Amino acid sequence: MRFLSFTRGAAAGFGALAGDGVIDLSARLGGLDFGEALRVHGADALRDLAARHAADFPLAGADGIGAYRPVVADPRQIFCVGLNYHEHRVEAGRAETAFPTIFLRLAGSQTGHGQPLVIPRESERFDYEGEIAIVIGRGGRRIAPGQAFSHILGFSCYNDGSLRDWQAHTTQWAPGKNFPDTGAFGPWLADTDEIREGDVLTLETRINGEVLQQADTSMLIFAIPEIIAYVSSFTALLPGDVIVTGTPGGVGFKRQPPRFMRAGDVVEVEVGGIGTLSNPVRQEA
Repeated sequence: MRFLSFTRGAAAGFGALAGDGVIDLSARLGGLDFGEALRVHGADALRDLAARHAADFPLAGADGIGAYRPVVADPRQIFCVGLNYHEHRVEAGRAETAFPTIFLRLAGSQTGHGQPLVIPRESERFDYEGEIAIVIGRGGRRIAPGQAFSHILGFSCYNDGSLRDWQAHTTQWAPGKNFPDTGAFGPWLADTDEIREGDVLTLETRINGEVLQQADTSMLIFAIPEIIAYVSSFTALLPGDVIVTGTPGGVGFKRQPPRFMRAGDVVEVEVGGIGTLSNPVRQEA
């Protein structure tokens, strides 16, 4: 099953894909957004609700959705993993570590599939980072790696856009990761009925059709179960939480010459078995 968040007319909501149509789950749950619906009702209830209904409207066309929103527009927590592919760690000049590098994103920094990634006026070094995101379906604390997959609702595409000049202001990365509309998330989430435990997911990032990053999840330094176990050691994971698992080598600021995202570019992050997240890039007015 695949879930997505969208706007349609003046309403914002979420639903499940049914062929070329959308089952409007938000309307059936009193207007709850995706993350809150997961926290209130649970993932199984949302799947059951979707399974009992046909599509309410088409995905595309005049009667379809107006725009995609971030898959989970209302997460309580977004955890991002840095330096989680060897090639990227080496190109960044960082030493190996015994534990994953974790930083936080704010929900307001995200945007959806098809929506612009925005270069803020304060930066000239807006870099792409194609990644695979997971969404937590069942919360927990101190989750063992062997039990981690049972806590995952599904997988999606993510572009963890980074303002490299702001990221380098200090040893703390948060300012460079949290400008509005710099992290793209979508177009939808493929749940664990589609992506099975042990599946290897491929990842590719393109700008204007040029391939700039290629990797797969067998190349992660810290595998997804290890990440879930580590994060859930220091805080409880909640349904709807997002974990962004790291970007491979080939980022723009380490290329010669550097390749940053520029106004007019179209950036794509494709994850095998899920789909392609595509965003135009524009300069802040």
